[in-house]
Order: sequence, then C-alpha cells, then structure tokens
Amino acid sequence: MLTAQDVVVRITENVGAAPRPDTVDTFLAGDPHAPVAGVAVTMMATFDVLRRAVAEGLDLVVTHEPLYYDHRNEAEPRLAAEDDPVHRAKAAFVAEHGLRVWHLHDAWHDRHPDGVDEGTARALGWTGREVPDAAGVYALEPTTLGELAAHVASALGARALRFVGDPALPVSGVGFDLGFRGFDRNRHLLQRDDVDVAVIGEGHEWETGAYAADLEAAGIRKGLVVVGHVPSEQEGMAEVARWLRPLLPEIPVQFLPATDPYRTLSGAILPA
Repeated sequence: MLTAQDVVVRITENVGAAPRPDTVDTFLAGDPHAPVAGVAVTMMATFDVLRRAVAEGLDLVVTHEPLYYDHRNEAEPRLAAEDDPVHRAKAAFVAEHGLRVWHLHDAWHDRHPDGVDEGTARALGWTGREVPDAAGVYALEPTTLGELAAHVASALGARALRFVGDPALPVSGVGFDLGFRGFDRNRHLLQRDDVDVAVIGEGHEWETGAYAADLEAAGIRKGLVVVGHVPSEQEGMAEVARWLRPLLPEIPVQFLPATDPYRTLSGAILPA
C-alpha cells in the first residue's frame, strides 16, 4: 500500500514547481510511513473537516492552511504547553484516528499558473481571460463593481464578502491576491493600469482597507473586493483534488470543502 510519504513524493515530483529552500510544505501530524487508505484534500484542516475525513475513511489530509492556526506551525508548542482545550481535543482526535496531515501551500502557489488562481478562475468562469505575462490578472467583459462582487460571492460561496468602492464603478480588469498576501502586494496590484478592482482573500483593515478607501477619496477610481480567506482559496484546493486523482489511481481522493465560519447580519437589522 501507498504510505503518506509516497503520496507526497508523487505530488512533489509532478507539481511542476521547484521546492523552496525554506518551505511550509511539511507533515504537520502523524506517521508519514504508515499506509494510506484515502486522501482528503481541503483548504483548511478544521476540526469539522477532520471529522468528515474520518467518516469517509480518508486518513491523509492534504491541507492548504495550517492545522494549528500559524503559517509555520510555531503556535503549536505554545498551545500544547498551555494545555489549550481546542488543541488538546484536536490533537487527541488526530492521534486516535491515525490521521496524517500534510501542508500543501508553497508548491501549489509556485505552479505556473498559480494553482489557487487557476481553480478560482475556473469557478468564476474566467478561464481564458488571463492577461499574458501578468499572473493573476484577468481582462473581463465590462461590468460594474457591484455586479462583479455579487458574482464572486455567488460563485465562490462567500457569504460574508465585502467591498470598497462605488457599486456603479465600471470595471473590466481584475487582479487576484487570494488568501492573505499582505499590504504591499495588495497596494501594488491596485496601482496597476490594467487592474480596476483587486479581489483579495483578506487584508488588514487599517492597511489595504484604508488604502482602498483613500483611493476613492482621492478620485482614483478603483475597487476592492474582500472575499474571505476560506472562500477565496477553496476552489484552488478543489483543483488539487482534480489534479491528484489520476496520480493516485490506487486510493480514493476526495475534496472536502472547509466551511466559511463568518456570517453577516442583514441590512434590515443593521442600517447602512
């Protein structure tokens, strides 16, 4: 039978990206040399996803985001030392069910095109709209910022999407900064002449959000769509599952979507 390490070798040998010298793409839990019955691919290895993986008989979880709330897994020793109740319960569940958890982040972003961008563009119907030599930038049919935001929310299942800018703003050039890419990348994306609106996963409100608001106040007609981290990268991991199945014909590979934890109150409750 395949081991978890065997699965990782197949991924790394076929992903089409050179490994980074310093990468987060490592095992976060479990014995890499134990046999694997099936693979669960997910955007985030939440407790709910781990439970669903066990229910489906999938004992290797390939996750895009960390298991214990820190990109480099540096929080786990502190959580364990404090006997944090969430860490205790989650770690006990992983151990009880013999789960292996592997972090697939860097290599999937380092593909050409970026695997997360590719899957998200597919879900949005933007495949083939890529601007040449401009990774993550798309030239669309003219629409408005409000219409674009509504389409993104619907197509990606983003139930807490927000946007900054005039809903009637005409837009056609769109740039992706999915997940959390940081203020400098968000700002440089918004400065591009071929980008009318930046679609990001999340950003610091006092950085990217404030900058987008000041763009509008300065009369620079741009828009910002904040999707939420999970829905912004979810379809990128669905793309992993599609790609991985032919590489692992011996075992089942299933995509388990993570639930977007955020909800919003309706405008009928909170006035605009």
